[in-house]
Amino acid sequence: MKKITNQMGIWHGKFGREYTERNPQTVKELESLYRKCYGITRTEMNSEFLCKIDSSAKILEVGSNIGIQLLCLQKMGFKNLYGIELQWYAVEQSKRKTKKINIIQGSAFDIPFKDNFFDLVFTSGLLIHISPRDINDVLDEIYRCSRKYIWGFEYYSNYCTEVVYRGKSNLLWKNDFAKLYIQRFPDLRLIKERKFKYLDSENVDSMFLLEKKGIK
Repeated sequence: MKKITNQMGIWHGKFGREYTERNPQTVKELESLYRKCYGITRTEMNSEFLCKIDSSAKILEVGSNIGIQLLCLQKMGFKNLYGIELQWYAVEQSKRKTKKINIIQGSAFDIPFKDNFFDLVFTSGLLIHISPRDINDVLDEIYRCSRKYIWGFEYYSNYCTEVVYRGKSNLLWKNDFAKLYIQRFPDLRLIKERKFKYLDSENVDSMFLLEKKGIK
């Protein structure tokens, strides 16, 4: 049976739609937001971490929303891009905004692709919304689908810390997600990690790239 959580019910409804509508709708808006938050664009971050990844690599974003992160990668020259998104409204919007990117509706708990199907699987602000009691199930699915690389950009904390999100509890947790992956999967090695501090606060986000050992 497919897993259903309380958080999934919230993201399916009005709350999830409002999230989609208030976030960047174009790559230009995304770049502007990142420069305002971190003093660096998302494309610059991506280039730093993906410079050795071939443009023909098969890439999946888990929690792709309307596909803006995937559009950013497409503009960088990546060609084989896929996304999976829980919220139907976001998936429908993605079909209007993207071309030659395969975004489908589905759950991070049950990714509908075969083992090792992708060269790289990534999340950007997705793991933070998975309850600590469920996080390992999502990490397992991401690991299963990736042949070689796991890439992430998530809110960072040295330890699991719940944050009240837009007045709601039980919806957001900061953590050291790279560490969680490595603890769960001993064959993963950390290629690179960088902490990005917000310009207007002490909050920090972490971008990390992991590789399965022995994979060529």
